[in-house]
Amino acid sequence: MASILRSIVAGPRLRNAEAGLDLCYVTDNIIVTSGPSSTYPQRAYRNPTDALVKFLDEKHGEKWAIWEFRAEGTGYPDTEVHGRIKHYPWPDHHPPPFALIPNIMASMRNWLKDPNTKQDGAVVVVHCKAGKGRSGTVACSYLISEEQWSKDDALARFTARRMRAGFGAGVSIPSQLRWVGYVERWSKTGKVYVERPIEILELHVWGLRDGVKVAVEGFVDEGRRIENFHVFKKHERLVVDGTAQNNSIFANLAGLNNTSGTTKARSKTVATSKFDTKQSSSLIDATQAPSPAVPADPSDHETGGGAVIFRPSTRIILPTSDICIDFERRNKATYGWTMVTAVAHVWFNAYFEGLGPENNAKPSPNGIFEIEWDAMDGIKGSSRKGTRALDRLAVVWKALDDEKVTLPQIITEPAIGEPVPETGPADWRTGNVESPGGGKDLGMRNESPGPQSTNMSKASSIKSSKSGPGQVTMEDGDADSVDGVKVHGPDGESHIQHHGVEPAVAWESEHKHNLAEVICDIEHAQTGFLPSDVKREKRTKGSKWTNLKQPPELSLVPYHLTGACD
Repeated sequence: MASILRSIVAGPRLRNAEAGLDLCYVTDNIIVTSGPSSTYPQRAYRNPTDALVKFLDEKHGEKWAIWEFRAEGTGYPDTEVHGRIKHYPWPDHHPPPFALIPNIMASMRNWLKDPNTKQDGAVVVVHCKAGKGRSGTVACSYLISEEQWSKDDALARFTARRMRAGFGAGVSIPSQLRWVGYVERWSKTGKVYVERPIEILELHVWGLRDGVKVAVEGFVDEGRRIENFHVFKKHERLVVDGTAQNNSIFANLAGLNNTSGTTKARSKTVATSKFDTKQSSSLIDATQAPSPAVPADPSDHETGGGAVIFRPSTRIILPTSDICIDFERRNKATYGWTMVTAVAHVWFNAYFEGLGPENNAKPSPNGIFEIEWDAMDGIKGSSRKGTRALDRLAVVWKALDDEKVTLPQIITEPAIGEPVPETGPADWRTGNVESPGGGKDLGMRNESPGPQSTNMSKASSIKSSKSGPGQVTMEDGDADSVDGVKVHGPDGESHIQHHGVEPAVAWESEHKHNLAEVICDIEHAQTGFLPSDVKREKRTKGSKWTNLKQPPELSLVPYHLTGACD
């Protein structure tokens, strides 16, 4: 029954026929798998750790090792994988802190290629939670930096080996894709990265709707946590007019107040060394009244908002060059509740947006990063963001190279045979704790959130609060969308059918009523609801449980298989 449940919970992911596990061979020596678990009830519907270890031992002997990226915890102790595991955790649905990339690449390369270890036929096993977003980012980065694949070829290979046709790309989160592009530029220019503290000077937003909360976030604790550094208040918002525009830092960087004709660095997705006057129409034009923006999405009938400059009343200084801008839109409801109608965020790295790789590791001291609403990251790694909260964003930043703060740190990839630093692991037990909320989403919330939620991004899986050092709030969302994930053998062969029928379909026709009862049991074990409580809940086809704190994995079960729970 456990194997049947794992097949159904895997949904569109196809299982490896030889291993009976959710894993695939991206290349002969790179295996990607979803995160295994050693404790119940998770091992009933995830890869059991002992089963994964048994397969790897039989297939590859002692020539395998695991690289894991789960800031939420692995779900198993290191001893259960013979201690052959490297930890580089960061939060789900986000790109990695770029400072981790050189060490991850070097440690994988040393295992596979170091002649002193004599590891002919060695394999690396990478996993996050679903074995898609974080794992795909690292697998593609390795192919680019160590095997000289192009970015497009690496992404295409991962998609072909991990995803079923028609279910989208393997790496699909925009910020993670941006990071893969950074890796390509990094690998072509000497593999040098400069970590600098960054100050956020201003945010410029076009088409800002009502009720939007804007926050600035960054990595802390070696990338294991994301901390909120600033939430903009009402008095820090300035509706743009001619005076405001001409006096803003944005105007100075853009050259609007520069009579000499020279300007500072500016970027959209990639920075340019000089401001192009032909692109001046992309700036907030305060010489005339802002006209309403037209939403790009035809289904969004709301007229666009105005142009706003956000100027912090206190300095916003992030310890690294990885920067996140987060948005949440709320509409007032009633009885102390609000309706969250939009959630989105975007990550960028100031070293790459400042053209550091192209300028011999000497990035611009300041710049402007621009992005459209439709190109931002959505809820829990999806493209879904809700209603439009804004049309376009510009972030004005500068590096703090000459101040008495943390000095810039030059990070290079360790050479073959050199020791490679490793990040401390998260508590493995937390990987088995399914958070009741399943990650922030659209819907009803308290109008006056507590101190923790005030300082949390609304599209993140792990956040820290400022109420105390080291305090972490877990918001589990099933890792990077798992729709369409599939499995391959070492030669790229697909494992698709079971007796001529896909396993999920074959099983469904015979056991759907028994599965419904199993699902109810797991619901009861994880939520505390008795069956009678479950039956009182109302549900419509295709929707999520109403008021039930359902583990995200179970949301993959087709609606008609859960009838016994209604």
